[in-house]
Amino acid sequence: MYALVSVLIIIASILLTLIVLVQNSKGGGLVANFSSSNQVMGVRKTADFLEKATWTLAISLLILSLVATMTIPRGVTEQRSKIEQQVNNAVDPTQMPQFPTSVPETDEGN
Repeated sequence: MYALVSVLIIIASILLTLIVLVQNSKGGGLVANFSSSNQVMGVRKTADFLEKATWTLAISLLILSLVATMTIPRGVTEQRSKIEQQVNNAVDPTQMPQFPTSVPETDEGN
């Protein structure tokens, strides 16, 4: 389920990016390319469609993100990180046994 939601998030993100790039912040973009108003989809209707599509994809991205956080696979047993395991298993250096050190014998009799 989590993989499906993740794929849907990626698709919605790509579509949202493309729709935002088609729009122009000053009213141009794809809308400016349509000069005649008697077309099936005129300038105003194209702008309305792009705005509605932007809001729809943004809201769907938000909802899909919330669904993804609810469907994150969680293990039955609590798994600890490797770093935390190493810290817990580390030996305290002050408690390490002290090995006797002896001065190596030198051969002075030769």
